[in-house]
Amino acid sequence: MQFDQLALPEPLRKGIVEAEFTECTPIQELTLPLTLKGKDVAGQGQTGTGKTAAFLITLFNRLLTNTTVTGNHARALILAPTRELVVQIEHDARLLGMHCGFSIQAVYGGVDYARQREGLRQGADIIIATPGRLIDYLKQKVFSLSAVEMLVIDEADRMFDMGFIADLRFILRRLPPFDKRQNLLFSATLNHRVMELAYEFMNVPEKISVSGERITADAIEQVLYHVSRREKFPLLLGLLRRDSMTRTIIFTNTKREGEHLHARMNANGFPCRLISGDVAQEKRLRIMKAFKEGSLPILIATDVASRGLHIEGVTHVINYDLPEDREDYVHRIGRTARAGAKGKAISFADEIGALSLEDIEEYIRYKIPVEWPEEELFVSDFKRAAKPKHTTKPGKGTRAPRKRNRPVSR
Repeated sequence: MQFDQLALPEPLRKGIVEAEFTECTPIQELTLPLTLKGKDVAGQGQTGTGKTAAFLITLFNRLLTNTTVTGNHARALILAPTRELVVQIEHDARLLGMHCGFSIQAVYGGVDYARQREGLRQGADIIIATPGRLIDYLKQKVFSLSAVEMLVIDEADRMFDMGFIADLRFILRRLPPFDKRQNLLFSATLNHRVMELAYEFMNVPEKISVSGERITADAIEQVLYHVSRREKFPLLLGLLRRDSMTRTIIFTNTKREGEHLHARMNANGFPCRLISGDVAQEKRLRIMKAFKEGSLPILIATDVASRGLHIEGVTHVINYDLPEDREDYVHRIGRTARAGAKGKAISFADEIGALSLEDIEEYIRYKIPVEWPEEELFVSDFKRAAKPKHTTKPGKGTRAPRKRNRPVSR
């Protein structure tokens, strides 16, 4: 189905054309005929299949066609679990809605507290937010959700994983009744907990899934290497030297492992940066901007970056550590082969990671193809880098050393 087959308002149609969207993806083709008629939908699809555009087109269509609006309150609310995802949705919303004339306010922690507060106070048509910062402003009575006519919850399963469900319910109970607004829920996975939330806060939602037989995208070439922990870095260097990896994301399970890998990569001539949960937001945005623009070829990340980020042209994803959560495997490798492109996902299964492998393969419903690397692929002449030192402050899991009284000299 082509976008020009949809009966959309001219300002929205213009934004779609300028964003160079022509043909609907499967999830857009299934959901848009329903959502454009005002139907509530809980949509599931592989990551990178166009869920964001599906709900943004519906949102702009609803706001443009409803002209009986009074007051200066927010008309639409989009909730997402991470700051990176909020920033990405805001970018896409400004692109698709560039001719629609609506004010958009992103709300997330780490930056611009006063500016975000003022933007809400003045009145924004569309709010895109993480739950925590939004609740902060709600409790201050900076703005009201009483006029919201469109609700979108993105990556709802991640809301559960990150412990946001109580915050989510706090916000949803301050909206108009579910039958007085349109509600959309999109996620890469829809489990029992998510559907329970959908039936509680949505108006008889229709469940749409385009996962089919495979949970992961067909365009992703996957390969698994069984290696010892000591062999992972030599093999990684060998693969980077052999293959053309123009834009690569390497995932580690912990910040400490990421910091060590970051130091070793830079010491061996592979410039890279690291993002993790405690990297300052402004710094994280600068790193992501450099990676998207291509000046930074390699990004090392913990799972903070595994969901919701649409980065054009990611050629490779490398699971330096296999994830402990099987669903995170799907989200990680979904950073490549987005929007119809092809990509490659490489995973290392060491002594610890191999314990997660059976659960991952059970979840994706097939065996990840295994390759056995040639001996010459392992690099032996690499430079070593010291592991980052982590000190624990007194009161943070350790006891401060007890002071001893020195004997007084007489």
